[in-house]
Amino acid sequence: MSSDTVETVRAVRQIRRYDPDPVPADVLRRLLSVARWTGSSKNTQPWHFVVITDRALLRELSGLRPNINWLSRAPLALAIVLDGTAPLSEAYDEGRVAERILVAASALGYGGGVGFWGDESQQATAKRMLGIPRERTARSFVTIGKAISREDPRGLRRGGRKPMEEIVSYERWGNAATKRA
Repeated sequence: MSSDTVETVRAVRQIRRYDPDPVPADVLRRLLSVARWTGSSKNTQPWHFVVITDRALLRELSGLRPNINWLSRAPLALAIVLDGTAPLSEAYDEGRVAERILVAASALGYGGGVGFWGDESQQATAKRMLGIPRERTARSFVTIGKAISREDPRGLRRGGRKPMEEIVSYERWGNAATKRA
């Protein structure tokens, strides 16, 4: 893997401010291909994706939870629907596929953000709005569009990362990383 690729992956950020122009069909097809080929626990591929471009529906979905109002301004959202049969491994797979979509979007010159419907009531409402069967799990979505800003419209704390020595231990918790990394 080239250092350019590593830097591309490292630089992926949540984007929540989008140009209103639609995402081209070819870009969507490529993102869905990446999602389809993402690895999953025991290769169960427990997902289905609902592509959402209808502005009114995006606005309604964004109203289900206070901190996802940015969803209404995205030109595209992919709801991640899971089989609902293996909660632990499906939660892992859900995170994997969401991150892969974000990385692919960035590589294609687009931005993306991951959000979720919080409690069971919000999830049930989102499923009804999207026609998702009750037995399925649907708690998260990925938005895609051309980024117009990296600023978070919610005014949350921005930027930076904790120092490496605060987040890495070697062999046992608390063994300093400063000598090795």
